[in-house]
Amino acid sequence: MKQNLWFRLAAALAALFSLAAFAAPAADYGREKKWADEVVPGVVVGDPVYLQTPRGHHKFLALFTPAEGHRAAIVVHGMGIHPDWGLIGTLRTELADRGFATLSIQMPVLAADAPGTAYPPTFPEAAERIAQAVDFLKAKGYTDLAIVSHSMGSRMSRVYLSGKPDTSVKAWASLGLQQDDYRRLKLPILDMYGDNDLPPVQAGAAKRRASLADSRSRQVVMPHADHFYTGHEEEMVETVAAFLNDTLK
Repeated sequence: MKQNLWFRLAAALAALFSLAAFAAPAADYGREKKWADEVVPGVVVGDPVYLQTPRGHHKFLALFTPAEGHRAAIVVHGMGIHPDWGLIGTLRTELADRGFATLSIQMPVLAADAPGTAYPPTFPEAAERIAQAVDFLKAKGYTDLAIVSHSMGSRMSRVYLSGKPDTSVKAWASLGLQQDDYRRLKLPILDMYGDNDLPPVQAGAAKRRASLADSRSRQVVMPHADHFYTGHEEEMVETVAAFLNDTLK
């Protein structure tokens, strides 16, 4: 009798752990390593560095491009890509040319076929990575920091900023944010999207604009631009840089 009860209990626990694993998929560190192995040999601007998550079980890639002065930007990419991909590579290099040190960080990724709805369980680790990036830049002497994020990276950045962000983080350029808004966030925010952006980004624009609290915040709609600012990269960088110049003195 006791043995049967034990087996039933063990089976119930196994089922519970299986459900938890299904509900909260772990980040795909193997895929991250593949990205790093492909990205690092091709880096021309900046230096690859590896930061460690507080739990001590994983080091993640970041691309650091120094600049003179005290201002720096943490660049946060979107779903399932890497810190030198497309518009992210453009932002990290072009902002450095405009006087902002940049640290573009690898965010948690899932399998290539994972939908966006599977990513929220990775957000706590994403917030930890942003915190490690802040510590890295402060140790380098940068005292006025901003976050520049895109798409899923903007959702991840919101989780960090909704917690207890470091006081050195003084502005956020949020590109292509979906599903969320900026309630309870007090720092200056640039909410930018293209007028050919994804439907969920456009549908939430009025709600995002209404939630901007700081007087220095602004919403910018880039004419003719899509979600990735294809063909409008220079305008995108100029808009972000102008915002950072206004908010990071």
